[in-house]
Amino acid sequence: MTKELFLENSYQTSCEAMILTIDGEKVILDHTIFYPTGGGQEHDTGWLQQGKESVEVVKVKKEHGAIMHYVRNPEKLSKGPVKAELDWQRRHGLMRHHSMLHVLGAVFYRHYHSLCTGNQTYMDRARIDLTGITDLTAETLKEIVAEANKEILCNHKISTRIVPREEAEAISGSIKTVVNLIPETVRNIRLVKIGQIDEQACGGTHVKETREIGRIILEKSKNKGKGITRLELHLENGKKTII
Repeated sequence: MTKELFLENSYQTSCEAMILTIDGEKVILDHTIFYPTGGGQEHDTGWLQQGKESVEVVKVKKEHGAIMHYVRNPEKLSKGPVKAELDWQRRHGLMRHHSMLHVLGAVFYRHYHSLCTGNQTYMDRARIDLTGITDLTAETLKEIVAEANKEILCNHKISTRIVPREEAEAISGSIKTVVNLIPETVRNIRLVKIGQIDEQACGGTHVKETREIGRIILEKSKNKGKGITRLELHLENGKKTII
């Protein structure tokens, strides 16, 4: 099984690894810094360097429990030692937008007990589907986003911990709801905590503190039916945007 280094340190941009198998364009490593598509977050990209050769990693996904690195020009690689390197600009954009969704979801839960029923995180934008806010006016939505931006400026620390499934299920609030959606075979749950405002089951990558997220811009909202509202958002560039 490939060791998932991104779960321990989202800021690690390179690592030494071993190529275990090469099957056409699909490569399996013993260690990886590349996040595979999952939980609404897009995959990382980057490069595998072996000797004088460098090949591009264009897609990463889990298939039958294994992390597959899809590469261009796989014929340049062979089993054995390799250096993996991330496209950091893409990863950092994904981290910022993913952490943004957690802060935003926390603020909507605080006021309306909203639950996230789906999300998608890209390098330069994100969307989230929330319950309980279908009847809110555009002005109210802007006020909640402004409150989320104030929480970001409080510079809450973001940390992770692993707990037994039973412990996660015993936590009140939205955490239990999310954990109930995770297959029973998963016995240890990774929780991502943002200061004292939020803690969620999550396997994605995040920034270390909220000010690194930047300022949230709400692009539009859409009623998806069945009490679900979709918000589409993006972030201004930079760590220290002033509201």
